[in-house]
Amino acid sequence: MSAVLKLQNASLTLGERAIWSNLNFEIQPGEFVAVIGANGSGKSMLLKSILGQQRLSSGSISFLDHPVGHGTTQIGYVPQHRAVDSGLPLRVIDTVRFGLDGHSYGIPMPSKSKRKLALEALRSVDAEHLAQKPVGSLSGGEMQRVRVAQALVSHPKLILADEPLSALDLHHQQVVSSLIAERRQEGTSVLFVTHDVNPVMDYVDRVLYLAQGRYSIGTPDEVLRTEVLSELYGAEIDVVRNQGRIVVLGAHDHDHHEDEEWR
Repeated sequence: MSAVLKLQNASLTLGERAIWSNLNFEIQPGEFVAVIGANGSGKSMLLKSILGQQRLSSGSISFLDHPVGHGTTQIGYVPQHRAVDSGLPLRVIDTVRFGLDGHSYGIPMPSKSKRKLALEALRSVDAEHLAQKPVGSLSGGEMQRVRVAQALVSHPKLILADEPLSALDLHHQQVVSSLIAERRQEGTSVLFVTHDVNPVMDYVDRVLYLAQGRYSIGTPDEVLRTEVLSELYGAEIDVVRNQGRIVVLGAHDHDHHEDEEWR
């Protein structure tokens, strides 16, 4: 089976800072890879590079055996939560439809089939009742569910999720996590950026850990170990397992959210 996504010696430098260097890994059809790391490790920049929005300093990224570029419905993208202008009149259902035709030039044409797909996507994230509301009126949690629906509506081959559980309560974290994971049954691969791997641990096949411009990739048991992370950071890191949860301690800043400068 051909890899859905392949990175070969992919490096990104901003200014004089190496965000990450010589990333080499592949994602297979239906594989769920969690991406974690401390502030400024370049998790969001990795997704933007895959989307073709950030140019690599060196190396290459290919999607379905082709160089990455803009505008494909084969990649579903869930961006980080951002506040939306309260005066924005765009309806929720139209926002979700952008996942089907937002990559095309011009004004999207009305279509009953596209409307049906958009409503099905909203229903899957428990948000069909929001379809006619303006996006500017939504709460943070509601808007995040709409973004997930937009990413899923085209039944993509790859889902890039950048902190998709932010702004969601525990119930909807579980709903969204399981919904994204279920798409693996269709052969959809998932690259899931998160500050906390615990909510998705049941779905994770491998973990990509970014730190200090370096990386480690493997199963959770292979990567989330004291000796592995200590080597990555060049400092003493403790990995604590307690009642099925994993906690990483000891890095100078381990809230795992990207610094604004490096998003």
